[in-house]
Amino acid sequence: MHFLLADASQQDPLIPSLPELIVGTICFVLVFGILGKVFLPRIQKILAERTEQIEGGLNRADEAQAEAKELLDQYREQLAEARHEASRMRAEAQQQGAQIIAEMREQAQAEGRRITEAAQSQIEAERQQALISLRAEVGKLATDLASRIVGESLTDEARQQRMVDRFLDELEQVSSP
Repeated sequence: MHFLLADASQQDPLIPSLPELIVGTICFVLVFGILGKVFLPRIQKILAERTEQIEGGLNRADEAQAEAKELLDQYREQLAEARHEASRMRAEAQQQGAQIIAEMREQAQAEGRRITEAAQSQIEAERQQALISLRAEVGKLATDLASRIVGESLTDEARQQRMVDRFLDELEQVSSP
C-alpha cells in the first residue's frame, strides 16, 4: 500500500490517469451523444417555437401599430372634417342670424309705418269729428245769438243750417288768406 501511496504522491493530482481519462471521455461522449440525440431536438424545437412566437408577436405588434396609425389618421381626418363642418355651420348660423335681424328690422319698420299711418288716420278722423262737432256747436251758439239779436226764434232747421254753413265758410275764407 505504501507503494500506491508513493506512486500516487509522485503523480500530479490535476492530471488524470489513463484509465480515468478513457472512462471519462467515453462517459462524456455518451452523455453528450444522448443529450444531442434526445434533448437537443426538443430544445431546438422549443427555441424555434419561441422564435416563431416572438417574431409573430413582433409582426402582430407591427400590424397593430400600422392599424393604430391608420386609425389615428382616420380620426385626425374626421376631426378635421368635423372642425370644417363646425366652422361652416357657425358661418351659416351667423349669416342666418344677420338675415333674421335684417328681417326683424324690416318688420319693425313696417309695423312702425303701419302704426304711424293708423295713428295719422285716427288723428284725421278725430279732427274731422272735432270739426263736425265744433260746427254743430258753433252753429247752435250762432243761432242762439242771432235769435237773441233778431228777437225772434230761428227754429227752422234748414234755414239754421244754411246760415251756419255760410257763416263758417266766411270765417274760413277770412282766416285763410
